[in-house]
Amino acid sequence: MRSGEASRTAVLVCMGRAIAHGATSVARYDDPVALSLLPDDARKRAERIRSNAPAGSLRELLRGVHLRRLSRAMVARTVAIDDAIREALAPQAQVVILGAGLDGRAWRMRELAGHVVFEVDHPDSQRDKRARTAALTTAADEVRFVAVDFERDSLDDALARAGHDPARRTLWVWEGVVMYLALPDIEATLAVVQRRSASASRIIVVYHQPALLLRLLGFVVARLGEPLRSSFERDAMRALLEKYGFALVRDESIAAIGARLGGDVARPTKPIHHLRVATADRRA
Repeated sequence: MRSGEASRTAVLVCMGRAIAHGATSVARYDDPVALSLLPDDARKRAERIRSNAPAGSLRELLRGVHLRRLSRAMVARTVAIDDAIREALAPQAQVVILGAGLDGRAWRMRELAGHVVFEVDHPDSQRDKRARTAALTTAADEVRFVAVDFERDSLDDALARAGHDPARRTLWVWEGVVMYLALPDIEATLAVVQRRSASASRIIVVYHQPALLLRLLGFVVARLGEPLRSSFERDAMRALLEKYGFALVRDESIAAIGARLGGDVARPTKPIHHLRVATADRRA
């Protein structure tokens, strides 16, 4: 992301979730807060696409087609992560969302009642989100915003100050960040996660696998000022997680997840083999 402004890829991802809300055949997908989290211009664009308003130009038409396809990928990605959270939730478990962006789980997942959610992100990304969520009712027991500039601040110290308890089970959600980090930064974060994870804690990581399609995606996001910096083969991701004390539970592509969900999600996600969701649990 560019200094002084929120992540542009986070806005696109949230637009995808907003467009998909109530518009797919997947009953388990539901994101009624996504529109509320968007900046005004992005919200208006998402609303136009949701209403099937005619495009005013070829460029707008092509953007709409892209965002509709993105929305179906977001259904698969969101459902997979939500299911992994539900599986591991236990009384008093904490949820930490690393690089929270415009994530809406703390406001939409009823299962988080009784749990504290820590939203970790750059202060520039959090500023506007905090203003937009002020009028929303939280589903979680409490949301704690943890502002971290990774170039200057210690994630470990910031979580400690926010009241994160390393002796209690933690569910770590690392959804749209790893691909924008170099390996040393990824490992530095995993080292903190390892130190602050009690037994039976879980980490859910979205990452990229090397692929030809990834080259095109890399060009697109680089123009947004957020270049891709990492990708991993499946065995490399498994080994990385094991190095920091986590045993892989499953690792699936968006294509495989979409195929399982079926309906209007299966076809547009069929080519997306490079984007994967890995779930791993802290070894005893």
